[in-house]
Amino acid sequence: MIALEFNFNVLTRDLPVYLENQVKIGLFGSGVGLSLVLGFSAAYACYYLIAVAKKPQLIGGGKKFCEFLREQCPVVSETYYPTFWCWESRVQTLLRPFVTAKPWVTYRNELIRAADGGQISLDWFDNDDSATYPNPATRPTVLLLPGLTGTSRESYILHMVQQSRELGYRCVVFNNRGVSGEQLLTPRTYCAANTEDLEAVIEHVYRSSEGAPMMAAGVSMGGMMLANYLGRKGQDTCLHGGVVFSAGWDVFECTASLEKPLDRFLFNSYLTSCLQASVDRHRTVLEKCFDIDHVMKAKTIREFDERFTSIMFGYPTNEDYYRDASPVHRLKSVQVPMLCLNAADDVFSPHHAIPVEAVKQNPNLALLITCHGGHIGFLEGLWPRRSTYMDRVFRQFAKAVIENGSNLRDL
Repeated sequence: MIALEFNFNVLTRDLPVYLENQVKIGLFGSGVGLSLVLGFSAAYACYYLIAVAKKPQLIGGGKKFCEFLREQCPVVSETYYPTFWCWESRVQTLLRPFVTAKPWVTYRNELIRAADGGQISLDWFDNDDSATYPNPATRPTVLLLPGLTGTSRESYILHMVQQSRELGYRCVVFNNRGVSGEQLLTPRTYCAANTEDLEAVIEHVYRSSEGAPMMAAGVSMGGMMLANYLGRKGQDTCLHGGVVFSAGWDVFECTASLEKPLDRFLFNSYLTSCLQASVDRHRTVLEKCFDIDHVMKAKTIREFDERFTSIMFGYPTNEDYYRDASPVHRLKSVQVPMLCLNAADDVFSPHHAIPVEAVKQNPNLALLITCHGGHIGFLEGLWPRRSTYMDRVFRQFAKAVIENGSNLRDL
């Protein structure tokens, strides 16, 4: 027994030393492990620099607009370096809400009445501390349009408000009906094709400070709505310019892409449930006109639109609604400078559906396409907390339009 205890003690005492020596000899002492690590790192770095980090493609319908962008917005000519550990499209899309910081913003809420008796919620950031534009009457205004179920509290909206604050501008966020906590007064919500609420908001904001320049930025569905509005209004708008991020240009193609098995699992089902939650929250108002139980059984965005959105806005079929909601058909009519940012790997707006040829036909349009970035992702840097590539595009273009927009007359 004594001998066994002695041998056991020796074994347990020497085991750590033995393992430590084996690890040193087996991995780093022999150089095999270190070589593998260094070799893999070098190969990954080479692949990243060759295949991932690339300059964006700038496409425009006129030479003047593109030259303006290269001069005033150097970001359009710089190599975009996606965050090296999450450059894949779906990863960028999924991680952005979690890894990007949410700047603290205090809003002033305003509820305005629509023509049908409904109400629209606007969140103002007045920026009364602006040193650049201390006079509220002349302080530039940026109108922000969030995505499908987004509000003024989305991280990408807060980042644009922060960028605007630093430039000295005021911001107002247009929250679609029923999504930001306000009561739904009429059985009507919103869709990408109908721009009546947006027109009312733009007119209201403009009347609030007629001496101040005004531009707009739309994200995802908000970008689709903004593009449709600008296409409908032509020159009959008070906006000096617009910027659109991650818009879906052809709704048929966007919907088909999101119905692929993996993307349906990751995005489609979740967004459908968010839309249904908003409908259920206002069930008492909506059930007078719609079969809410049938709407709540929808499994995809397409089914939701067939059972709810297309019916609400009076379209004979869902196909008619999707055709009317697709901004690609109105790009030829846009008459103010509009910059569009899309990622080629965005599953919400597939590369083959990005309207390159339509943009080339209109001197008021410019399209910036990055190889990577996902949907409203555009993460960059080792740890992308504070700023994204999209933020930099927004800041530089907003400043260019508001402070040097006179150079864009007569495009």
